[in-house]
Amino acid sequence: MTNSERSRFYAKIDQFWADLYEEEYALYDLYEVTDEEVEKIRIATECTGKIYFKTAHLLRNIPDEVLLEMGYPEETLPFLRMKTLEAESVIARFDFIAHNGGYKCIEMNADTPTFIKELFVVNEQICKEFDMKNPNAEMEELLKSNVRKSVAQSIFSPDAHIVFTAHEDNIEDYFTTLYIMQFVPGAKFTPLHQLQIQKGVGLFDEDGKRIDLLYRPTFPIENLIQDEDDAQNRIGLWLIELIESNLLTILNPPSAFLLQNKAVQAIIWGLHEERNAFFTSEEHEWIAEYFLPTYLENTPFIEKGLRYVKKPVYGREGDTVEIYAEDGQLIKEDIQKSYNHYTKVYQQFIEQPKTTFQSEKGVQTGELLVGSFLISGKPAAIGLRVGGMITNNLSYYLPIGMKRD
Repeated sequence: MTNSERSRFYAKIDQFWADLYEEEYALYDLYEVTDEEVEKIRIATECTGKIYFKTAHLLRNIPDEVLLEMGYPEETLPFLRMKTLEAESVIARFDFIAHNGGYKCIEMNADTPTFIKELFVVNEQICKEFDMKNPNAEMEELLKSNVRKSVAQSIFSPDAHIVFTAHEDNIEDYFTTLYIMQFVPGAKFTPLHQLQIQKGVGLFDEDGKRIDLLYRPTFPIENLIQDEDDAQNRIGLWLIELIESNLLTILNPPSAFLLQNKAVQAIIWGLHEERNAFFTSEEHEWIAEYFLPTYLENTPFIEKGLRYVKKPVYGREGDTVEIYAEDGQLIKEDIQKSYNHYTKVYQQFIEQPKTTFQSEKGVQTGELLVGSFLISGKPAAIGLRVGGMITNNLSYYLPIGMKRD
């Protein structure tokens, strides 16, 4: 591969970020997968999704003290109990590690997952370039129809004003948002900083028109609630109050934020360990097969002499993640600590498979993480990130393809 081949290829794809942070991000290379592997990932995604969605019903009905212990912000408790859509999340992504012939879920990105355009659009283009079959063929149609369905379920008038928003200066967030917006006829884009809010009245676009439905594909609720204006009014909480008062609808729905918290996996594992009747025997089999032991303390791993990962209940791109040895000694950490103030979860560590790949810097070796989308409860596009022991914002996107029959 030459750098010019990569540049030529990615220059043809409109509104895409082949480079991020002035570094190569999307690789001009392809990792071969089999039909069997793709099917295994899809089954893992569907089963894991069913477990998470079922757990949401339980979480909406447990005491406030338990939710607070799990690290949910106190200001969001009424918001967390809202059920506004049939699906608990419209666009969610699981992260899996291939392990012993199967796949283990390390987390669910239920509220504001990225990696969307890469898998639903770009992967098709690179498969054509390398004359391979795209495992994600026809998945864009699934995404489009479910985005439209969720919008239709969220508005109460054909004249509803639908606005998509993101940080306009973040190229990945901006182009991801524009990509999803194209599926919704009549929707408009307003940058986050141009939204206007009136406490108890409504949210308005830059033209002063009241918004009925706000789609914020990349703006997390845990960040939103921290927002203040120049007068130090807590406008983020005003927005949450508008949603609770049915003066505004949002997508992903509130239940997606309920499932975004990584402590949900500790709840699921705890119920599984005690063989709680909340889950059926088949669901317990799914948890044993696809989940990793996860707790709100590290004691179980210290007692059993197992390596473990410590991560914040809210966090992204490996930020604030730490890996510990069997004796509890820190062996690897991400240098960024943006999410240190959140409650932590502790999860059993498993090795990620390694692969070699072609980059502008030459042939490199990296560790693989599988991203698999769940669209309104249905398994969808899959893809790979490749990087270090902790997958972070400098990890590469590695396209995947299958041999043609």
